[in-house]
Order: sequence, then C-alpha cells, then structure tokens
Amino acid sequence: MNAITRLPFDAVELGHEPSFASREPETGERPRRRYRTIWISDVHLGTRGCNAELLIDFLDSTDSDTLYLVGDIIDGWRLKKRFYWPAAHNDIVWRVLKRARRGTRIVYIPGNHDEMFRQFTGLSFGGVEIRRKAIHETADGRKLLVLHGDEFDAIMLAHRWLAYVGDAAYGLLMRLNVAVNLVRRRMGLPYWSLSKVAKHKVKNAVAFIGHFEHVVAHEAGLRGVDGVVCGHIHTAEMREIGGIAYYNDGDWVESCTALVEHADGRMEVLHWADEVARRTAVAARPARMAA
Repeated sequence: MNAITRLPFDAVELGHEPSFASREPETGERPRRRYRTIWISDVHLGTRGCNAELLIDFLDSTDSDTLYLVGDIIDGWRLKKRFYWPAAHNDIVWRVLKRARRGTRIVYIPGNHDEMFRQFTGLSFGGVEIRRKAIHETADGRKLLVLHGDEFDAIMLAHRWLAYVGDAAYGLLMRLNVAVNLVRRRMGLPYWSLSKVAKHKVKNAVAFIGHFEHVVAHEAGLRGVDGVVCGHIHTAEMREIGGIAYYNDGDWVESCTALVEHADGRMEVLHWADEVARRTAVAARPARMAA
C-alpha cells in the first residue's frame, strides 16, 4: 500500500486522537441540522482548489444517520504529481472518521481521482465502508442507485490521456479561482466560482452535462431503481429524466453543494457558500445598524 493510499487511515490504525479537536465548535454554539442522509462528492482533497473551510463549516453544522462520500474525495491524480496536504484537509478526514465513531454510517464510493481505493471494495477502514456502488432506500420507499458517475464519461472510457489533459487545464482554472476568491475575501465579498461561470458559458460543456445526465438516468432505469445519485461533473442538479429521479450532489471545488434527504424522504440540494454568505450578512447587520 503506497503513501497516498494510507494517508487518511494511518492515524486510525495507530490510535491517535484527532488533531482538529480544538477547532471544533463548542456544543450549543450553533445548532446542527439533522438529516436522514447526506451525499457529498468531488471534494478533491490534496488540491488547492478544495474549499476546505466551507466543507468544515458544513460538517460542523450538520448531522445525519448516513453519509455517502460519492467519489473524488481525495485527488490521487494531483497528489502523484505534487504533494499538497494542509491541516484543513486533515481536519476534514478526521471529522468524517469521528462521525463514524459516533455511529453514523459512512459509505465511501471511490471515483476516478481516488480510484486507488477501489481495490479495497467490500472492506471497512475506521468505520468507513468502501463500495463500488450502493442502493439507498429513502424514507418514502424509493430505491436510489448511488455511484460516482465516471463509468458513463465517454472521455474517461475511450481516451484516458485526454481526461488527464482536461484535468490539467481544469487545475489551471481552479488556481485562478483560488486567486480571485483570495482577493474577494480581502474585499469582504462572499465566495464566487469563476470555474462554474466559465463552464456554463461554454456550449460544449453544457451539452456534455446534459448528455451525461440522460445517460446516467437511462442506466438507472435499466437497473430497475427509482432514481440515481452521482457526482463527477461538478454540477448539482435535481430533476426527473424519463421517469427516473436524477440527483447530482455537486462538488466542493466550484459550487460547494451537498444533497440531503429529510426525515420524510424529501430531497434537497444545499448551496453552502450561499448559506454562509447569508449567515455572515445577518451577523453583520447589527454592527451596520449601530454604525
């Protein structure tokens, strides 16, 4: 097992305590929302584009019976080229492992960027179950196929080298995204995704996303389920396609979104950057009024 593969689990096996304990909010500081199920994907730990602080805020603000990690949680492609692992990325891993110790069911479905974990399908590490795909039954009795989605990416399947070229170009765009948001933060402005805007301006990207969604929904229909939950394309979505419920939980690089299931089976996409911006605005209102 290489160093990249062992990274999230070393301290679990050695019995070390989490290094982030002092950073966690005190009980009662902010109420935590309770959901039946949470899905997150495309975190890309190990890259500068990962919005770690926003994800930490999300994990500190929510709880669930089940948490699905729907692929590309760790970016093995980027780590092989250059090792980058700040403390905030370690904090995210430990928060997930702490949930498992508290009794949350954690299901990890590796994607193409963290495919090195697929060799451990069927095993469990630190309470985290590793699966190739899963069937989730909602509170209202619907069966949802859960998988990352790279299986249906024609570029990944037919031209793997082209996928690496695209990943390099995307990495450049994400570095620009980090720089833009650093300036915005110093100006007191909320998070804004340059890459998300660019992607939606490019017609080919929009056409690819639409085709991907239809292919995934069609495959789910062939498997006899009521819907499908995936990630991979960094575009959060909830809609019905050909009688199949299609859900994409988005990502924590561009849109900072999560898919959640409420206690009654109702599904919702949470746009966490927007929620943090609203919370910040509300907190600043008394100071502005006093001024």
